[in-house]
Amino acid sequence: MTLSPATTEIIRATLPAVGAAIEEIASVFYPKMFAAHPELERDLFNRGNQSQGEQQKALAGSIAAFAALQVGPDAGRTDMIMSRIAHKHVSLGITPDQYKIVHEHLFAAIVEVLGEAVTAEVAAAWDEVYWLMANTLIRMEEGLYAEAGLAPGDVWRTVTVARRVLQSADTVSFILASPDGSPLPDYLPGQYISVQIPMADGARQIRQYSLVGAPTASDWQISVKSVVGGEMSNHLYRNVFEGDEISVSHPAGDLVLEEGAAPLLLVSAGIGCTPMIGMLNHLADTADARAISVVHADRSPAQHAHRAELTELVQRLPAAAMHRWYEDLGANTGVDNVNSGRADLSALEIADGTQVYLCGPMPFMLSVRETLLAREIPAASIHYEVFGPDSWAGAR
Repeated sequence: MTLSPATTEIIRATLPAVGAAIEEIASVFYPKMFAAHPELERDLFNRGNQSQGEQQKALAGSIAAFAALQVGPDAGRTDMIMSRIAHKHVSLGITPDQYKIVHEHLFAAIVEVLGEAVTAEVAAAWDEVYWLMANTLIRMEEGLYAEAGLAPGDVWRTVTVARRVLQSADTVSFILASPDGSPLPDYLPGQYISVQIPMADGARQIRQYSLVGAPTASDWQISVKSVVGGEMSNHLYRNVFEGDEISVSHPAGDLVLEEGAAPLLLVSAGIGCTPMIGMLNHLADTADARAISVVHADRSPAQHAHRAELTELVQRLPAAAMHRWYEDLGANTGVDNVNSGRADLSALEIADGTQVYLCGPMPFMLSVRETLLAREIPAASIHYEVFGPDSWAGAR
């Protein structure tokens, strides 16, 4: 399904004005929606991202990017953006009726910000864009729910914390099991789950965490880093222990390790190592023989979560090599492939056909992507995961 020719021309003509105002539109839209539906702010949206303005930036990027792609089609890029959003929505239990709520308050915000510029024709054209995007997502989400054997929105289950393991001074792993001892569902290497926690003020906040164990294990494992201002991560780090029960979603996520013989480059920074650990667990368990380069950047060896496990997993793989960078190397000098400073991939050997997987802070990933593109690695071969608002969508 595509936009009508008339709508395409209107979108092409108005995209610069709408794009320039989209962050202001978003800043008006969210208060309007939350005033009418306070349960969405309390129980669904990330309050930290809202307070910092990050969610508004993500909305701006996704809407503007989708509209731009409709007037300059790039099917592969459109599919990438939609797939990422659909998986995130399924991990949150989003249902089709919620798109009507967003539509009502988003278009009220557009009219308020742009005023008389929103003629009937312009409003109808952007309405067509919105519902094209919304219906695309609804269809994709219906498929994901059906594939998982779930009714739309019915993604939550209760699990028990079987073990709590300290991975570094500020990072802890939780091994999660079914309360009745039955195996938890399998997942694909690289996927994540949402964790839903009741907060002290009665709100129920949700965050996503990568699954770091072997995908065919009977339990699930996530790792949580305590960070300044991290409402959920700090709560989990400080308050959740063995025997506690928490609510989690069915696995989701489209940063999934592709099977085959293509060489792999796994690049991470900080707690972004977690999806890579999940992929490496799968690769090690299946004795994968392809060439694999593992790159990790961190502040120091002491702050490197899963450091020992990463080393052990790379050693189990016959054709894997690891390269690490630490901003503060400390006394760890003279160790092979351990470097001081920020990660530099400009001289790293990368074979033709390599598939790249990235996870870490957005500035880190964008910098790595720029280096890889400069080395003529195809953009389609660079896959990424980001937890929180996704500003990658607007990057070229």
